[in-house]
Amino acid sequence: MSGHSKWASIKHKKGALDAKRGKIFSRIIKELTVAARAAGGDPDMNPRLRTIIADAKAANMPADNIKRAIRRGTGEEPGVSYEEAQYEGYGPGGAAVIIDVLTDNKNRTVGELRHLLEKHAGNLAAAHAVAWMFAKKGYIVVEKSKADEEKLMAAVLEAGADDLQDDEDNWEVFSAPDAFPAVHDAVKQLGIEPVTAQVSMIPQNYVKLEGKPAQQMVKLMEALEDHDDVQHVWSNFDIAEKEIEASLA
Repeated sequence: MSGHSKWASIKHKKGALDAKRGKIFSRIIKELTVAARAAGGDPDMNPRLRTIIADAKAANMPADNIKRAIRRGTGEEPGVSYEEAQYEGYGPGGAAVIIDVLTDNKNRTVGELRHLLEKHAGNLAAAHAVAWMFAKKGYIVVEKSKADEEKLMAAVLEAGADDLQDDEDNWEVFSAPDAFPAVHDAVKQLGIEPVTAQVSMIPQNYVKLEGKPAQQMVKLMEALEDHDDVQHVWSNFDIAEKEIEASLA
């Protein structure tokens, strides 16, 4: 069982709360700016930017906000310059953690992340300490109630997906990162809005957590995802859905 899709599903249900806090908009604006700076402001020529624009529209971000963020990235408007960085660590019970950030001050960010990890029974680790446990893949989670298995499988495999897996209440679609935009488009063309759709760091093995370590891990994930500089958090924990929901209550 993947802890991945369960966490994504529960966070999806809480999405309205996250949006209210402004976290989603803040994350997407930073990603738009960095993607535009890296490969230009034309989404037809910049697949990463095209994917983030789709995320922005799905989050109901105003078109002016999207355009402004892109123009900051291309230098047409003044704005803060963000750097991408990735940090690795361990959470409760030895679960591996990878944290992707966009920051204007790496020293400040790494100090704050170290504090958050230590506060929740984890610790920051050296580069490459846990990254080898993960593979970079396109990752899409679809609720079973919203998709016919055969139609979904046919569509995603034709678009270039590598695999479709059953994870209790969800279908998990995996692809190479380069194939992700086409696979994502194929899912949307079926009229399905995925629970999550992004290029992700997928664990090769999972660490089962129960009881106190499980509760601590959920609190750690919440704290990291709430940090202003954190864009994504990946981990190889596997926690029962009931325990996740109880810890978030």
